[in-house]
Amino acid sequence: MLVAGYGAQPSMGQTLWCGHSDEGEAGVAWDWVQLPIGMVAMVDPMALVSNLQFVNREGQVLAPMESVRRLNEIVHGLPWQSEVQRVLQAA
Repeated sequence: MLVAGYGAQPSMGQTLWCGHSDEGEAGVAWDWVQLPIGMVAMVDPMALVSNLQFVNREGQVLAPMESVRRLNEIVHGLPWQSEVQRVLQAA
């Protein structure tokens, strides 16, 4: 989703990354905003939405804060900012 900026309003949107694994489809989504210097950043790194569930070595589900930390590690490894920039330039 993309909301083009105008005037003092920055461009903003939502990114969804998904993929297939042996366990099924997996996805993570987050909101982003274009900063005045032209870069894009996550609106709230704590507000990721995902169908992933993380477990520890014993098979116990991780606490929400630990899961968010792991999701952020995944997001920061994705080339999402360049993809958003590409879409912004095409709009």
